[in-house]
Amino acid sequence: MRFAILALAACVILTGCGDGNAAPAADGKPPVLGACRILTPQDVAKPANATKVVACAEKHTAETFAVGDLPDEFEDADYGDAKLGAWAYRTCTKGFKTFLGADESLVMRTVVSWAWFRPSEDAWDDGARWYRCDVVGGGEQSREYSNLPASAKGLLLGRPNDTWLVCADGDTVSGAVKVPCTEPHNWRAVTTISLGEAKDEYPGDRLAEVTTRDFCSKSVGAWLNYPVDYDFGYTWFHKAEWNAGNRRSVCWAKTSE
Repeated sequence: MRFAILALAACVILTGCGDGNAAPAADGKPPVLGACRILTPQDVAKPANATKVVACAEKHTAETFAVGDLPDEFEDADYGDAKLGAWAYRTCTKGFKTFLGADESLVMRTVVSWAWFRPSEDAWDDGARWYRCDVVGGGEQSREYSNLPASAKGLLLGRPNDTWLVCADGDTVSGAVKVPCTEPHNWRAVTTISLGEAKDEYPGDRLAEVTTRDFCSKSVGAWLNYPVDYDFGYTWFHKAEWNAGNRRSVCWAKTSE
């Protein structure tokens, strides 16, 4: 992502909280699966959320796709325990792929991402231990989120509409603004590369970047049907994202198509 990190921001462990709304219930009441909300990037910057639920037939920017109790190992965990964030990354990422109908490569090339939430800190101190994963209509670099369909389930099945795929507008990928591919752009995220398996150690910054660069050079050339001259870019991630569970880099083709 959870997408530098694209609109997926897939490798950033996203969190969220309501802005200008009542705090989460002190009893830590669990969230409802399938609930829709109007979330903003500011909401997704905090660990708890209590924005009101809206009808999914109405305009909304978020939909809850996974809820449940946290594992027993977090019964005595601190509110900001890093292991909790890593667990949420794995859990929400897996559910996100299943919910959207996409593989890991495709979810890293979409403008939608996910956010996870836990009880308020007061409710946590009182023993509440649940989680909530929401699909949201944007990513880490989004100034605002796009409205989602009545349900985002299966959104990326088959050949996804360009509305939901990530492109970029700028001289370089790293400095470009990430946008849906329906908007003017000069970069498109076209492939990804896996740099390791789940249990592998981080290969180091230099090897991660060089492996990504060499693969993307070949992969983008093939995607463009081997032109004589072409430009490509790549997004690779560091040890923090690796430790959170991300094992992929993203390849970008310079194209307005």
